[in-house]
Amino acid sequence: MLAEFSVVPIGSGESMGEHIAVVLKIVEESGLPYRANAMSTVIEGDWDKVMAVIRKCQDEVLNTAPRVLTSIHLDIRPGKPQNRITEKLKSVEKRLGKEVKK
Repeated sequence: MLAEFSVVPIGSGESMGEHIAVVLKIVEESGLPYRANAMSTVIEGDWDKVMAVIRKCQDEVLNTAPRVLTSIHLDIRPGKPQNRITEKLKSVEKRLGKEVKK
């Protein structure tokens, strides 16, 4: 399963860099494959592991912000092997005939 998520602190100012750093540290320590981008993070793993990481990220941000908005998009495709976090993009690149910006 692939999960794209963002945890947005509300009520703790405009800057989110510190909160994002905390979230990415949790994601990295989970050992799950991930890709961070300017707007969200994508992680890959089974349901329980992925949801536990997202919950931990949300709870940690709630320690320093009075409110949190969490968005999650899931791509669940049973029977497909792991490593979809990179293979999906490779499939598109093959069809394009070139690499996409990363």
